[in-house]
Amino acid sequence: MDDLILTLKALADETRFRIIHLLLNQDLCVGALADHLSLSKAAVSQHLQILRKAGLVKGEKRGYWTHYGVDKDVIHRIAEALMETADQAPELRTACHQTIEKESKTDDLERRMLPMCQNCCQQPTQLKDKPGNCTPEQIKKCHGDENDHPCVPKREKK
Repeated sequence: MDDLILTLKALADETRFRIIHLLLNQDLCVGALADHLSLSKAAVSQHLQILRKAGLVKGEKRGYWTHYGVDKDVIHRIAEALMETADQAPELRTACHQTIEKESKTDDLERRMLPMCQNCCQQPTQLKDKPGNCTPEQIKKCHGDENDHPCVPKREKK
């Protein structure tokens, strides 16, 4: 996991991502990269150092210059790790939903649950027995009615 974080941090910088993109097409030396990116050779060298430490690029000495290329196996491992992470993640569902009723084409009422919340009631266990943490405006936006709040136990009708 630490290696994945290191590589993703290295790729998070726009210039380093552009370097990777250029190096995927062909091996280039620092000078050529600097020309393509309109940067100084020193700046490119600093970015390449970070990419090397992350294992994303490798250098090969060719005469006086070192040409850099992308280690495509590392890119594939990053992609696989992200796919595995995505496959393991549960389906996201929000805690708050508003039931809306609308007439369907068959004149029957169609009931659907739509996620409504953005900032209120996202963690109902933390709000349990604390309905005061939600403003009436938030409750109304989420549920359409202040009396229909999931944190407040339902009152029995008399």
